[in-house]
Amino acid sequence: MKLVSWNVNGIRAVLKKGFLDYLRAESPDILCVQETKAWPEQVELELPGYQQFWDSAQKKGYSGTAVFSRRQPQRVRYGLGQPQHDAEGRVITLTFPGFHLVNVYTPNARRDLERLDYRTQEWDVDFLNYLKELESEKPVVFCGDLNVAHKEIDLANPKSNEKNAGFTPQERRSFDNLVEAGFVDTFRMFTAEGGHYTWWSMMGRAREKNIGWRLDYFCVSQSIKRHVRTSQIQPQVTGSDHCPIVMHLEGLEK
Repeated sequence: MKLVSWNVNGIRAVLKKGFLDYLRAESPDILCVQETKAWPEQVELELPGYQQFWDSAQKKGYSGTAVFSRRQPQRVRYGLGQPQHDAEGRVITLTFPGFHLVNVYTPNARRDLERLDYRTQEWDVDFLNYLKELESEKPVVFCGDLNVAHKEIDLANPKSNEKNAGFTPQERRSFDNLVEAGFVDTFRMFTAEGGHYTWWSMMGRAREKNIGWRLDYFCVSQSIKRHVRTSQIQPQVTGSDHCPIVMHLEGLEK
């Protein structure tokens, strides 16, 4: 099973930048997208062979997630089931026979750290509790833009960003909590060195210079770590300020 996750920074914008060509060439079983910035009725998107599941923010042009799947899920859930979190369209959960798949777009703490407390003391806590609740039923795969670079190796300039959104001690500790709860960052199963990023600022030719951050992840329950065959980043794919990430699973179809 081939899974792709991509923060598209606007589904309508990326459709004009080769999104469908990418999808045809990559041909994933499941594609999880974040930051759709649209309601489905605002988008002309025909994907033969794929079922579409959308969780759009109440506010137009903001946030939002979607999943396009060739596999028929047993169940689909939207949000965390908590009204204080679910107006921004940030979580879709598809349940398959062998695992739960969670597509997530984690709230950004914002440049002035206005949402840092909400992000780390409320959202991150409730999201981890949600994952553990799911995991009590069957293993979990979650993916998306987690809006944090976990370690210094995960961004080009760690020292100058220690007080900036996405690399504060509080946000990094939230990722530690995921790891301590038994979830595995699959990219680091295969790649130990730095220099691999999934987001680049649109300023100062950052992408060309590879001055980036690794904000996008595929994570899995420890119990299914052995089913992960590859977990990769595709920095060559343009169309968004983020690039896609890809993971292959084997042996979880049943």
